Amino acid sequence: MGVSSLLDMNVYIWVILPVLIFVGRILDVSLGTIRIIFVARNLKYIAPFIGFFEVMIWLLAVRQIMQGDRINIACFVAYAAGFASGTYVGMYLENLLSIGKVLIRVITNKDACDLVEYLRSAGYGLTSIDALGSTGPVKVVFSVVERHDIPKIVKIIERFNPHAFYTIEDVRFVSEKVMPFRIRESRMPLWMVSQRRRSA
Repeated sequence: MGVSSLLDMNVYIWVILPVLIFVGRILDVSLGTIRIIFVARNLKYIAPFIGFFEVMIWLLAVRQIMQGDRINIACFVAYAAGFASGTYVGMYLENLLSIGKVLIRVITNKDACDLVEYLRSAGYGLTSIDALGSTGPVKVVFSVVERHDIPKIVKIIERFNPHAFYTIEDVRFVSEKVMPFRIRESRMPLWMVSQRRRSA
């Protein structure tokens, strides 16, 4: 075996192979993270499809590590680093996809009529009730929305009441028999809401 052939073999064993294992682990762990999220969102037809490719990539990565007589430390490091990186990438992709529905609960001791009216005019289905908090009477507003609508809803809440307390929870299943989550888009500006409140 010539020097160039030996050099090429070393490059493959210590550089190319670890990089391939690293990339493979990122792919399969990312798919695994998304698969678990899909199971939690009750997307039972997509999760098995993703699981097939997840295991296939994992088997290919493990096979590359196990073959050969010598222990390749670079492959072990690449395997572990790929797992860690894949977990992060999977969570990032989940936030990017914004799949599923969430329950937004707003608790405010300020008059929430403008907030409720604006959300309804924007087409969001919601429920508003009076409650008693630790400091006195409060208004509680519930709304089930798509995950990708969270930044928009939070921005609306902070516009009407910057000090409002709100929580966001994942929803596994919601019946849509009463009304859809989003009825229609509204082009009503915020100043019109206050004007309508004063004239009412």
